Amino acid sequence: MEKVIILVDVQNIYYTTKQAHNCNFDYNEFWAEVTKNRNVMKAVAYTTDRGDEKQRQFQNILRAIGFEVKLKPYIQRSDGSAKCDWDVGITLDAMEYAKGADLVVLASGDGDFDLLVTKIQTDYKVPVEVYGVPQFTANSLIKAASKYVPIENKLLLRAAKCRV
Repeated sequence: MEKVIILVDVQNIYYTTKQAHNCNFDYNEFWAEVTKNRNVMKAVAYTTDRGDEKQRQFQNILRAIGFEVKLKPYIQRSDGSAKCDWDVGITLDAMEYAKGADLVVLASGDGDFDLLVTKIQTDYKVPVEVYGVPQFTANSLIKAASKYVPIENKLLLRAAKCRV
């Protein structure tokens, strides 16, 4: 079985899915898809710690699915926007974990990861599958990926308001 590393940029996936589809990402369906006939070496969900109960429950759901949850403090800017930048953390982990993997799965649409994806494929000869919301995934990231999987339809939690 293929040895897979799964890395999820939770904030990116949450906001892009919400904006494009007005619903949430289905982590259970995603897990089922990316782990089918694969051996999970490491699965990490990178997110913020706001200290609220609803968020803790979500983090526990991620843990129950099989993810290690890595947290950074929630930072509220003076203009009202929020910041939780895991780009460097995801990059460092990807470089470390990819060495022994057969495949890396990255869930993010952030174009900053195009260099990382290219480096993993070039230096380690490990393919990288990228999952992202089509409207909000950088073209450079899609082009760099070995395989691009759009987040839509079955990867969305069904809700009455969901735009699919």
